[in-house]
Amino acid sequence: MVSDQRPGSDPRRLAALMTAAVERLSLQLRGYVVLTEAATGAYAVTPVLAALAGAQVFALANATRYASAEEIEEATLGLARIVGVEDSIELVHDKDPGLLKQVDIVTNSGQVRPIDQAMASHLKSTCVVPLMYEAWEYRLADVDLDACRSRGIVVAGTNEKHPAVDVFSFLGVLAVRELHDAGIAVHGSHILLLCDNAFRPFIRSGLEGCGAKVFEASKLAPQALIQEYDAIMVALKPGDTPVLTAADANLLGEQAPGTVVVQYWGDVDREALALVGVPLWPTQEPVAGHMGILLSAIGPEPIVRLQAGGLKVGEVMARGLDHATAAERALVEPLSSAVALRMCTIASSPRGTVN
Repeated sequence: MVSDQRPGSDPRRLAALMTAAVERLSLQLRGYVVLTEAATGAYAVTPVLAALAGAQVFALANATRYASAEEIEEATLGLARIVGVEDSIELVHDKDPGLLKQVDIVTNSGQVRPIDQAMASHLKSTCVVPLMYEAWEYRLADVDLDACRSRGIVVAGTNEKHPAVDVFSFLGVLAVRELHDAGIAVHGSHILLLCDNAFRPFIRSGLEGCGAKVFEASKLAPQALIQEYDAIMVALKPGDTPVLTAADANLLGEQAPGTVVVQYWGDVDREALALVGVPLWPTQEPVAGHMGILLSAIGPEPIVRLQAGGLKVGEVMARGLDHATAAERALVEPLSSAVALRMCTIASSPRGTVN
């Protein structure tokens, strides 16, 4: 989708949502240089949010599968003009070493990725990388943590459940939207939710709130298929191999013929499902490790909240956790030792964090 023509994404409404998010989070980026991406639709808000909070912003603005470079420039700078921050945003087209040396905060947005060894080598040791998702959702392809750690660059996730962000409350609504797109009414439907992560209670609540009968399992097994379902919603944490394998596809073909598989999160073996005739939604395969439906499908609100929250995490880390309030520290999610990065608060560190 090049641009979102729905009235809920009117730029004037986006401006109001961004202003509210900056105020709600007390987002203050004056004096910082931010590197992020320019985009279209709801995703155009990221550089504008940073500029609205006082930052000087570099935004990568190359053509993507969603829009041309010209469309991205028009959407991003047009939104910036509405809130009066056009002069604070510079659109760029490559990660020039000279530019990287100026940056204080780098987001892991699409055009910025990957933040690899080559990129990290040009960043300042005081630079920080806020992930625009929770720490447990970390994707190796996004950020080379070893390269960042060797430079002293701190990486942390965003607490999406924090009341000032509250993105997880939209997950159930998003699940309902994806099922509707797949032709499942939800109300009165029997849904098997395959989920092994923190999304589970939020998805279940949203489905039940719309009248669905929800059954849960952390993985597909014969005993989970003892009754008929209208749909099986896959919301499993992605790994190196599909979360729904060829063996799972065969099981579905034998025990649940005609049941619709809805890929919410987690890669599935699409070829195997097609071979046994299992109906699958969405028809277009998502990028590996990414969700089967974008948050923006239900409107710009969750995008504005998430991007503003991620930028606030960047602010808190750049300023120093020892200078943050308890509410601000609660926004920052340290990456676990499982992904080779640990943060803690110490008075001797310039930013109050160490890797």
